[in-house]
Amino acid sequence: MKHLFSKRLAPFQARLHSQWRDSRAQQLWRAWLHELQAMLPAAVRARLLPQVRERLIDWPLSEHPEARHDERLILVLPASMVLVQTLLLPSAALRDLHNVIGFELDKYTPYPRDQMQYVARVTGKEGAMAQVLLVAVLRERLQPALDACRAQGLALHAVDGRDARGQRLRVDLLPAEQKPPRRRGARLPRYLALACCALLMSCMVLWLDARSAMVEAMQHSVDAQRGQVQQVQNLRRELINTQGAARYLAQQKAAQPTLSSVLVDLTGCLGADTWVEQLEIADGGGVSLSGQSAKASALITRMKDCKTLSDAQFQGIIQPDAQTGKERFSLRAHLRKEAADAP
Repeated sequence: MKHLFSKRLAPFQARLHSQWRDSRAQQLWRAWLHELQAMLPAAVRARLLPQVRERLIDWPLSEHPEARHDERLILVLPASMVLVQTLLLPSAALRDLHNVIGFELDKYTPYPRDQMQYVARVTGKEGAMAQVLLVAVLRERLQPALDACRAQGLALHAVDGRDARGQRLRVDLLPAEQKPPRRRGARLPRYLALACCALLMSCMVLWLDARSAMVEAMQHSVDAQRGQVQQVQNLRRELINTQGAARYLAQQKAAQPTLSSVLVDLTGCLGADTWVEQLEIADGGGVSLSGQSAKASALITRMKDCKTLSDAQFQGIIQPDAQTGKERFSLRAHLRKEAADAP
């Protein structure tokens, strides 16, 4: 079951490997890994990254090579075994280059797709077009070479080919299901990638935490400013109420006659035979006065002529004073509000 699952995933893995190998991101990744490796101490670098050399083996095998653990064996096929062709494809085809080449493989080779082992590599781009190198080999010719190497105990790392000039094509025609397992040292880039992802996630979490703290601080600041605004509004409301009360008192005060005008008016109304011993004017306009008069009973009639007082009434009874021979009285009245408009 596991073998069947791996066989089904093999084309997908090969397509991803081809796209990754020919991408700009892969070049940047390798350059970044090289910089990180250069920063490691020599002892650590030698332990984590053992030096692995590539060893080329030409087909057909002319000798019985012995494989070493620190070597990567690459079988190089002659130009007569491989089909090499340069294609010009739209750049949009690079998103799924392996399948695009597979669907149109019969246009470039005289054999059907299921009989070919092929790989495509991007060699250049010109505007909206991309230059692709197609390298293919018949499976019935490739498999005997792989079986011969396996019979001699050779674990191939890749299968390359040569062009008509004898130069390496630098491709990998080895089927994905026959690739050797990764060595321990080859796992370091994966660990570095996982570490980078963890660091990236940590940076994102720290950034979000900083943003949350900033938002919380801004919320506290807004709450404090809102409280200050509420206090200012309360003070403004109290000020408006105080101004209204002061204005009302000023209006009430302006509507009442002054004390001097009341005294002048009482002097004219009461007559020369009456004097006032006590005069009290309340805030509400009530006036209380007491004193002595030769004819106290006639004071109510006299006070009707007063311009500043109204509704005069006796408070209590009129009593004679034995010492002065006059009558002692006590009156209550009200100030006239319209008197404030008098000149």
